Order: sequence, then structure tokens, then C-alpha cells
Amino acid sequence: MINEPVERDRPKRVEDFSLEKLRVGDRAEFARLVEAYSGVIYRLALRIVSNPQDAEDVLQETFLKALRALKNFDGRSSLSTWLYRIATNEALMLLRKNRRVVISLDEPLENDEQEMEPLQIVDWCCLPENELMSSEARAYLDKAVETLPHSLRVVFLLRDIEGLSTLETGEVLGLSETAVKTRLSRARMRLRELLTGYFGARIDSARPAGVDV
Repeated sequence: MINEPVERDRPKRVEDFSLEKLRVGDRAEFARLVEAYSGVIYRLALRIVSNPQDAEDVLQETFLKALRALKNFDGRSSLSTWLYRIATNEALMLLRKNRRVVISLDEPLENDEQEMEPLQIVDWCCLPENELMSSEARAYLDKAVETLPHSLRVVFLLRDIEGLSTLETGEVLGLSETAVKTRLSRARMRLRELLTGYFGARIDSARPAGVDV
């Protein structure tokens, strides 16, 4: 559940949009772009800022900035990666503004060795698939994700929830592929530790009475 990207409904491929039309301000083409990406951008923003109204603000600002910047879009990254980058930056800027705190994605993480060694890990192999994919389990995972520091959370959201590649995630966040892999590994490990109690209780309840392991 945490070791593989979660398959989501992905928007249309970049090939389905005309960059020429977008660059010259074609309103119909831009409306198609907004329709295709609004859902994923809002969902990503909501998971970062944890507030529906703030997520709406991020969504609006993302497309306003995209509209103004499309004429200069050079195509070095994919259109989707570019939109994810704008949205992620907007969400983090909003958090900095509202909380008056510094949020950095490129600072080295402290206590590296300790973070890579959770105290207790439950093996979820014995849980049935419907337990792992239930709405209750997903809600619990969402809550656990919210507890991650932003340097780990955004990497996990982009890579495992939105299904971006390691390269794409690095392009969105301005990180090397090695940094993305390191943060993703730590995010997954921390989530497994956070979820140990939740899934451990379900393993115990699913185990036949009188069976010790």
C-alpha cells in the first residue's frame, strides 16, 4: 500500500493539448486544460494545505499564473509537470504566509539514521486486499500523511499518490532523483510506523483464535 504508487485517474496526456493554441491564448484550449487538470490540482493542494478554501485558492492561483506564463512555456518539462510545480509552489507559499514559518524542501534531514529505523513495523502481508484498500484505511492513511513534515509529505504525495515518476517529482520540487528517493523512502518508512497500530489491530482480529505468532 505504501511501497507502490497508488493508481489514480490521470488527466489527458500533454499530447492531447495544442501548445501552439495555449501559447497564443486560445480560450477554448485553455478551458480544456483547466477541465482536465482541475481535479488533480485541487486534490494535491488539499492534501498539502489541509483546508478546502485554501485548496480552492491554490487551484485558482495555479491556473491564473499558468495563463499568464503559457506564452513563455518552453516545453523543457511536460505540461503536467509544469502545472504540478506551480500548484506545489503556490500551496507551500500559502502555508508559509498563513503559518509564518519557513518551509524548505532542500534542507538535509536531521537524525538520518534514526529516521531510517522505525521502532516497530507490522507485516501487512496477511491482511486481505479489501482491508488495505477500504475507505476507513485510506482515511487513516490520509491522516497519517498529514503528520509528515512537508519535505517528506510533498514527495510522497507526488510520487505515490499522484503517480509521478522519480524524475518528474524531482522536476516539480527542484530536487535530484537521489534526494527524491531518499525522502520517499523515509516518508514510506515513517508512515509504516505510524500505521503499525492501526493495521496491527486488524491482523490480530483476523488471526484465528488460539494461534500465536
